[in-house]
Amino acid sequence: MLRDVIRSLAEAKIAPHAAAVDEEARFPREALEALVANDLHAVHVPEEYGGAGADALATVIVIEEVARVCVSSSLIPAVNKLGSLPVILSGSEELKKKYMGPLAKGEGMFSYCLSEPDAGSDAAGMKTKAVRDGDHWILNGVKRWITNAGESEYYTVMAVTDPSKRSKGISAFVVEKSDEGVSFGAPEKKLGIKGSPTREVYLDNVRIPADRMIGEEGTGFATAMKTLDHTRITIAAQALGVAQGALDYAKGYVQERKQFGKPIADFQGIQFMLADMAMKIAAARALTYQAAAASERGDSDLTFQGAAAKCFASDVAMEVTTDAVQLLGGYGYTRDYPVERMMRDAKITQIYEGTNQVQRIVMARNLP
Repeated sequence: MLRDVIRSLAEAKIAPHAAAVDEEARFPREALEALVANDLHAVHVPEEYGGAGADALATVIVIEEVARVCVSSSLIPAVNKLGSLPVILSGSEELKKKYMGPLAKGEGMFSYCLSEPDAGSDAAGMKTKAVRDGDHWILNGVKRWITNAGESEYYTVMAVTDPSKRSKGISAFVVEKSDEGVSFGAPEKKLGIKGSPTREVYLDNVRIPADRMIGEEGTGFATAMKTLDHTRITIAAQALGVAQGALDYAKGYVQERKQFGKPIADFQGIQFMLADMAMKIAAARALTYQAAAASERGDSDLTFQGAAAKCFASDVAMEVTTDAVQLLGGYGYTRDYPVERMMRDAKITQIYEGTNQVQRIVMARNLP
């Protein structure tokens, strides 16, 4: 039932704007409004804070179905979970009450600030600092590759509070867009997901109350990594959705396109491509849903499961979307058809929330 609801909504309210959102590189306002109106923009927020209280699998299905028509729009529910999960996992009760309510009501999105210009895969090498000043912390630094920066009201920011301890000297904070000293760089000009703004976040003597620290001092990096164990599965869901969207479109196209006097769907070479695409998507879906169940239960092998789902599903998405372009031939290479956008959008799923090379390191260190 959930899938039917979100698919109908996505096809009616999100899909019609997907090409323009990509072409104009603009934030998908229509998608945000449709998702908020139907309480699907942050379904993971627990009921006690006014949220829908959806479990990890339901959240995956929402993201998957939105990504099937527009990957940029799927970053609204995905990044709302990424940005707010540190608060849910490690924040004080007061912090949860303060920020989860507005998020659940759609009054403000949540972004996640971990990466920096010189700290990508090596996130523990960050330089953003937080210095205690009485009942406040003062933050200075630059965060890069921040999804929905400038659009979100709230930001989970990782900053160094004790430089001598490397990862154990990193703490997490909630920073608000309206805090004095917060500003944003120009939107990055990207290959895909052009509707989701990616910008630098500048923190210039940003003074915030001490009670905006998430968890204890020095636990920020551990919270960040724990968060990614859960949210990598949402990237697998995006990959799954875009792969399914590409297969669905290609399947319809090959039944209509005629060459040599018959639909190209009648040729075995085409049939085998479609069979491989469908088989790999089915495998990715099984792995992703299994990881979502592990996330919900808090299984001990969640780190492996999340990395495996993200890595496998994103590799499948890149392969399937590329094959979809191939199946449409010259038409697939033009912007008149959606598969070239899907192929460009799919690429990022192999890179963000940890490159697939990093996922393989994570898996190797956490073999079940």
